[in-house]
Amino acid sequence: MGATGYGYYRTAIFSCMFIGYSLYFFNRKTFSFVMPSVMEEIELDKDDLGLITSSQTMAYAISKFISGVLSDQISARWLFSIGLFLVGGINVVFSWSSTVPVFSLLWFINGLGQGCGWPPCGKVLRKWFEPSQFGTWWSVLSCSMNLAGSLGPILVTILLQYYNWRTILTASGIFCASFSLVCVVFIKNEPKDVGLPSIEGAAKKGAKGGNGESTLREFLLSPFLWVLSLGYLVVFGVKTAATDWGQLFLMQEKGQTVLMGSTYMSALEVGGFVGSLAAGFLSDRAVARQGLGTHGNPRHRLLLFMMAGMCVSMYLFRVTITLEMPQEAPLWVQVLHPVSVLVGVSEKEIWILFLGAMFGFSSYGPISLFGVIASESAPSNFCGTSHAVVALMANVGAFMAGLPFSTIAKQHSWDTAFWVAEVIMAVATVGFFLLRNMRTKMGRLAEKTD
Repeated sequence: MGATGYGYYRTAIFSCMFIGYSLYFFNRKTFSFVMPSVMEEIELDKDDLGLITSSQTMAYAISKFISGVLSDQISARWLFSIGLFLVGGINVVFSWSSTVPVFSLLWFINGLGQGCGWPPCGKVLRKWFEPSQFGTWWSVLSCSMNLAGSLGPILVTILLQYYNWRTILTASGIFCASFSLVCVVFIKNEPKDVGLPSIEGAAKKGAKGGNGESTLREFLLSPFLWVLSLGYLVVFGVKTAATDWGQLFLMQEKGQTVLMGSTYMSALEVGGFVGSLAAGFLSDRAVARQGLGTHGNPRHRLLLFMMAGMCVSMYLFRVTITLEMPQEAPLWVQVLHPVSVLVGVSEKEIWILFLGAMFGFSSYGPISLFGVIASESAPSNFCGTSHAVVALMANVGAFMAGLPFSTIAKQHSWDTAFWVAEVIMAVATVGFFLLRNMRTKMGRLAEKTD
């Protein structure tokens, strides 16, 4: 009966969070999806568009950190549902508005609501799934963003042929707010809420020195929290630099077309989708074989492998793609020539797509793993806070990939900027390798540990 109970509740809870977070992401991007139609009706210049979207980004970064801390103090079910209701309601009100100041204010509030989405998901996943399943389900849940991001523009484009943008935002908002009520009913914070034994309690019995609850001071003084945060800052910053500026680098310094640049970005996203799923599944198998101890983490080996893959793919991307093909064909040209003849695409184009997919695979995997490791290594009463801290550092990395990175490119070149990113990534990888066996359990350890 216990297994049946777990199976039913896990299915219901995960389905609600998957659909719910898809709606979170879709309603985060609705303005971007309908932007051309809005500009036909309302006169907006680039500064106006930047103000509206930036207001949401800033609010989202702040809210995600606060929500991560709150998820350890209040009901994750209510936090997730209230945020979803707020996001839906703001989309409805946005559809009634017509001025830039109001648009910016509403999209700022939308960003505040958006931050309530992911932290409760991580908290609920940890409560309902064993450590050997946690990474897989985390990765699958994160694919809800890929689903909404890929199907959203297509769906909106089709709907715009029959309805105006205001109707689409209103309908989307109402559906989003309505589904938040479903989430309140079906999402449960932990098994004990429905009379089932705690997953964490069972996991700790088999763990090698599990960590229970700790004080905030003990948690914040854990060195691994800050090692993980710095690693996430570098990985997310480098990944953001590649996704934001890689297309321009190809076009301005590598002589590639706009189409090739956009195709490279698509290949990167496809590789990222596969990498995220692979990271969760493969690292869970390592946890199932070795278990979670107090020092080192079974997921570290895969994390290091993928971080090294980022370094290699960035180096090959920067060095091997040139304006003119060398007189003596490089090895990769010779290897790809049969494929080129078969599909009718040049070796260079195939190579660029391969490197894009390789970088996506190698960067999205660690991004998924950092979140998983941060949540599972923290004391049970600071699971959400742990993810909030590392996610905040990731946002710092994303900021560094913006103006500071583009300033290096402006003063020198895109090649130099990407070389700097390579070096930083390599240093982070070596540093993480040297610290791979450090104490990974944050906070207070159980008294009887080796």
